[in-house]
Amino acid sequence: MHVGRIARCVSLVSLALLGAAHAAPKKMTGLGSLGVVGGKSGGTYTLPLGDSPQSLFYYGVIDNNLGLISQQMFDGLVEFNLATYKIEPALAESWTISPDGKVYTFKLRGGVKWSDGQAFNADDVLFTYRNMIMNPEARAGDPGNFRLGGEAVTIAKVDSMTVRFTLPRPAPAFLLQQRYFIMPQHKLVKFGQESGAKPADINGAWPTNVAETEVVGTGPFKLANYTAGQKVALTRNPNYWKVDAAGTRLPYLDRLEFLIIRDPQAQVAQFLAGNLDQLNISGAQFPDLKQKEVAGAPFKVMRSTALFGSPPFVAYNFDAKNPALAKVFSDVRFRRAMQMAVNRERIIDSVYNGLASLPGHGVAPANKAFYVNTTRQLGEFDLAAAGRALDAMGLSRKNAAGIRLLPGGQPLEIDLTYGTDSAVYPPMATILQSDFAKVGVKVNLKGILSSRLLATGQSGDWEMILHAFGDQPDPELRRPIWQPGGSLYYWHRAPQPARDGDAANTAKMAAWEREIYDIFNKAAVEPSASARKALYTRWQLLFAQNLPVTPIAKPENIGAVSNKYGNYVYNLGVIPGYNPVPLIYQK
Repeated sequence: MHVGRIARCVSLVSLALLGAAHAAPKKMTGLGSLGVVGGKSGGTYTLPLGDSPQSLFYYGVIDNNLGLISQQMFDGLVEFNLATYKIEPALAESWTISPDGKVYTFKLRGGVKWSDGQAFNADDVLFTYRNMIMNPEARAGDPGNFRLGGEAVTIAKVDSMTVRFTLPRPAPAFLLQQRYFIMPQHKLVKFGQESGAKPADINGAWPTNVAETEVVGTGPFKLANYTAGQKVALTRNPNYWKVDAAGTRLPYLDRLEFLIIRDPQAQVAQFLAGNLDQLNISGAQFPDLKQKEVAGAPFKVMRSTALFGSPPFVAYNFDAKNPALAKVFSDVRFRRAMQMAVNRERIIDSVYNGLASLPGHGVAPANKAFYVNTTRQLGEFDLAAAGRALDAMGLSRKNAAGIRLLPGGQPLEIDLTYGTDSAVYPPMATILQSDFAKVGVKVNLKGILSSRLLATGQSGDWEMILHAFGDQPDPELRRPIWQPGGSLYYWHRAPQPARDGDAANTAKMAAWEREIYDIFNKAAVEPSASARKALYTRWQLLFAQNLPVTPIAKPENIGAVSNKYGNYVYNLGVIPGYNPVPLIYQK
């Protein structure tokens, strides 16, 4: 099952927007509230990367590590303002929306060049949307967002610097979605269907051994070299189209280097040794690093409330290969019972050192536009009550080891899949294992690399999983995750369409899932902001009552940066599909 890239959870620290001026450069202004000041050119900034990218082509593979690098090399038509997180122009300098909400016309920014000097124009936009974003065979495309009510969104070239999208019906979140990275037609034309290539051929573009000169973008940096298992180096794009408030060409930095370091503790060690300049850290790592900062270490540790961060959750496989487990997992009484065995307070205190809060159900508490307080539905940690609820389900019989027995006599024994290379998943998994055992549910820990969690979830080859998806400012942008039948709604795969573009199988949905399915369809076309909020309020309450997944906590954003650099901003958290680099410079 292909996954929409807009829904992917990409984890990158807020770096700095950096680039070069052209005929119509975009001036980066209005960031004074974030403490951003004018910088000076030069310097190298070094970051960690959790693993080697599987490809250098963004739309050809689901790979968070590639996403971190791509954010520095490519731009979309629109982007978020770093201070306000409102949508503003990027490669499109302006746009108009027809009165009926069905036609979006984007005027492209004049004077923009690719990093190899070729001019950017409407052909690049059409080529990218048709062959990648709207292509069902592109592994990391997003065709689902371009079929509304079973009808296709169309894209057309108006002139060399104007493109037009025509929607079969209004879609209030459509503009928010157009942060997809635009790719160079002149470098990828042989992979395009216009040249006779098959739709799936696009996935073969830019393998890891491709010549660096082939990887061309409009972003602040371009590829310098890639050494598998060691380092990805990017160098300043002299053709970047942004300038700072004073008109100075960006980026300030000459070079970005990503060191491939898989182990989180090894990343901390490299940061303390001065080999990394910036690091995203967990609550568990915060006290030691903050203590070192206070004692005079040459770095700063900063924390903030997260909107875009990724809250972890537990999911149970409704379609587990063991039919007895699948039946239990599909019973909401089981999910509610096990929620009472999730000790959120302990996890927040011991795993995050208190630097987390109770989560929302699909919407971050910091999202004032859509969040509804469902804290009461999270319930209290109560092992006795959890045990009574399992008894009431008919799971009261136990074997000699104290493990509950399923109706057929099998022990209620569950494999929990989690990321071993995460700083938070292993201790969280251990807490869940211990507490679940106290209510007679045996949990076997099954660790894999965190980069494999999504693919494993989508494969269906798991029973219980510990995973996380990032939040977004509009629930529509998380539709593939939370709408039953969506490409990322992997805990219940039965309602997913047989082929991309087909309708979801509503006959396979529970009644509450069908209601959520309808809610997302209605909210996608509802023009009234208040009506959309009412619909999403109902969805959050259904989520809280039926627990398609069990949210655990909402961690804060915590980052550490060397004192050698200025303009480091890490406030609302990671923004997938956007280049969150706030003009970092070397002091």
